[in-house]
Amino acid sequence: MLSPWVRLASALFAVSWGANQFAPMQLVYREHLGLGNGSFTAMLASYVVGLVPALLYFGRVSDRFGRRAVIRPMIPVGIVSSLVLIAGAAVPDLLYLGRVLAGLASGMAFGAGTAWMKELSSTAPAGAGARRAAVSLSAGFGCGALFAGVIAQWLPAPELLPYLVHIALMLGALALVWAVPDVRVRATDLTAKPLSVLATPQFRWGIAPWAPWVFGVATVSFATLPPLVSESLRSTSVAFTGLVAALTLITGAVIQPWAKRWSQQGDAAGIRVGVTLGVLGFGAATVVAYTDGALSVAAIVVAAFLLGSCYGILLGSGLASVEKLAPADELAQTVAVFYCLIYVGFAVPFVISLLAPHLGYATCFVGAALLMLLSVAVGRKVKDRHLTQT
Repeated sequence: MLSPWVRLASALFAVSWGANQFAPMQLVYREHLGLGNGSFTAMLASYVVGLVPALLYFGRVSDRFGRRAVIRPMIPVGIVSSLVLIAGAAVPDLLYLGRVLAGLASGMAFGAGTAWMKELSSTAPAGAGARRAAVSLSAGFGCGALFAGVIAQWLPAPELLPYLVHIALMLGALALVWAVPDVRVRATDLTAKPLSVLATPQFRWGIAPWAPWVFGVATVSFATLPPLVSESLRSTSVAFTGLVAALTLITGAVIQPWAKRWSQQGDAAGIRVGVTLGVLGFGAATVVAYTDGALSVAAIVVAAFLLGSCYGILLGSGLASVEKLAPADELAQTVAVFYCLIYVGFAVPFVISLLAPHLGYATCFVGAALLMLLSVAVGRKVKDRHLTQT
């Protein structure tokens, strides 16, 4: 019999698979629908339109009525999102709607699911819930991109089969998670109230300024870099895009044991290591902008490993910090706010796509590295000053 947290992990894995199965489809839709880079990155980012309000609302719902009340209906929403993306092959505007619905499903799952994972891991060592959630989500993100890319590259009906696989996964997850018990249920009203954690300098200055770079670095890796070498790869470009996304995001899952060791030395230690790897990753991305052929492909692989490590360490450090700061009756809502912040990073590839024709990709990557460093340094300085004054 699978333990409750493993069954919940299957749902988080399946919904995050659906969140990222779209990533390697850029070249498919470019060929079949004539979509340009700007249109595709806008579709990729439209996911946030469904995600953010769902995170904020359903985090509060799950804190009041229980996690299961949110996770159960999330799965049909995820299934509908893939059905709409299938229809998008005939009506391209539906791709935006499909991505919004995928964001809605993710927003329902991430806050409630992460909080539920912590509660189901109460007998495990401290921080186990955050790590289990981070691994489940990162593995789903990575596998969704990898298998969608492989299927779209080498199997027929590339606009159909990847989404059918996701629907099958969601149905399996529904069967597994249906009977997982709610550990705590608060049947009270939904009156909004300020979250106490958001007023603390530890959250406002120690987490919020750098949080968007969690997905900022990851999405640059799999949305911005692969198209730069698509001409040299040609026949395997779709699979390569999926491979880069998988390498980025699965690295984020695999690195969690090391992230745990750094976080035990203090929250700042993990953040410093993560940001350092991110800066190195943007350095490798800059090499891509200046080279071509096999060297640029190799540089993308290196960048994916480094940026994926940065993503995983920052995600694990952020979730662990939020778990420590948030009281039990605000946990899902606070996690939801953290996810809202990290998903702001989905806009980074779109901004780069707008600036690169004028500034060049290398300048954009160097600028991104500098902004990430500043977000950590300035936020930490302000946080320390606030804590000293109190």
